[in-house]
Amino acid sequence: MLFGKPVLIRATEEREKRMQSFKASIVRRFGHTLRALTLYRTLSSLPENILNDDLDNQVLAEGRASSRMAILNRPSVLNALNTNMGDKLNRLYKCWEDDPDIGFVMMKGSGRAFCAGGDIVALYHLINQGKAPFLLLLLSLFSVAILNGITMGGGAGVSIPGTFRIASGRTVFATPETLIGFHPDAGASFYLSHLPGHLVPPPPSYFDLNITPVSCISLIFAGEYLALTGEKLNPAEMMACGLATHYSLSERLPLIEEALGKLVTDDPSVIEACLEKYCDIVHPDQRSVVHRIEILDKCFSLDTVEEIIDSLEREAAETNDAWCSSTLRRLKEASPLSLKVSLRSIQKGRFQTFDQSLVREYRMSLQGISKQISGDFCEGIRARMVDKDLAPKWSPPSLEQVTEDMVDCYFSPLSESEPDLELPTKLREAFN
Repeated sequence: MLFGKPVLIRATEEREKRMQSFKASIVRRFGHTLRALTLYRTLSSLPENILNDDLDNQVLAEGRASSRMAILNRPSVLNALNTNMGDKLNRLYKCWEDDPDIGFVMMKGSGRAFCAGGDIVALYHLINQGKAPFLLLLLSLFSVAILNGITMGGGAGVSIPGTFRIASGRTVFATPETLIGFHPDAGASFYLSHLPGHLVPPPPSYFDLNITPVSCISLIFAGEYLALTGEKLNPAEMMACGLATHYSLSERLPLIEEALGKLVTDDPSVIEACLEKYCDIVHPDQRSVVHRIEILDKCFSLDTVEEIIDSLEREAAETNDAWCSSTLRRLKEASPLSLKVSLRSIQKGRFQTFDQSLVREYRMSLQGISKQISGDFCEGIRARMVDKDLAPKWSPPSLEQVTEDMVDCYFSPLSESEPDLELPTKLREAFN
């Protein structure tokens, strides 16, 4: 015992140092890691449907051996994020970050969704009541995100930058913001514009853009396609374009959670080895958009929305391809202003860092909800989520009436009373 005690102490100290080193490396790389950063302008103006929720239970936490699980728990609204959830995640993650015994963090949703995005219906009511609306931006690196169900908008924003993203047979991914008069945000203009096209899952280092997946076949313009159409991807397609790192049948997810929960590690390679034991190989079927890379590149690599639509119309006329026709219908359902704003956002994101994209998206979001340029955001939510008549009256109603000045306003500096987003870049290296 006299000889064993110093060895035990040294081993414990070494383990703590290793965990802290791992966390520090993650923080340097991602910055918004190990903590959810919640930005909002007011918490006092929460609408009644939020106040009546069981606030303490909107985010649940479970402890494992050397890991923690955060559970988004608003299943009745597909785990839509609100400021209370952001605050709870922030407090949890700060606590976990400071605990040397916690090696990695997991996240999942309850019910049939991982997370459908921000609580836009609550935001809609706040804006229409003339109250200072909250703006929620969640940035967090969860080592393992279990995407078992609907994963859209802000739900993708809190999971895609993570190291491991597990899709299941129930996973549905989309960035449908143009259909509600908005634009893809929460980092979407960065990760959508950097999607690699390939046939097998990317390595966990996919977001280190200095590393090119061996199986990469092209850097396709899938980001423009997904951002403009809001089209859904199934789990096989998520794997094919790198949005998911692993796939598992839904029935096997409890086994994965159990196995991960038993791990005592801070080593990503150990987590990877564990996931490989339980995950499956899946390939997109022949009808998938991933088999239309050539036509997708041809149409969505063009500079303007008008050119994209013209190209799709020519392809539809020449080939009678049902995919071209359905894609055109999706584009014509979206807000004309949002289409032009979103296309420019994706184009800018391709040449910006993650931080720069977030700052720009924050600026765009404030402009978008202000109604000073257009009321399309509230009109889109009304038509799809409130009255559900699916007949939005967009302003302007056509692409021809959307001026360059209107689009430019989304990218203009904010007023002195509304400063730009400040990220904790001094605490870390930039996420490029």
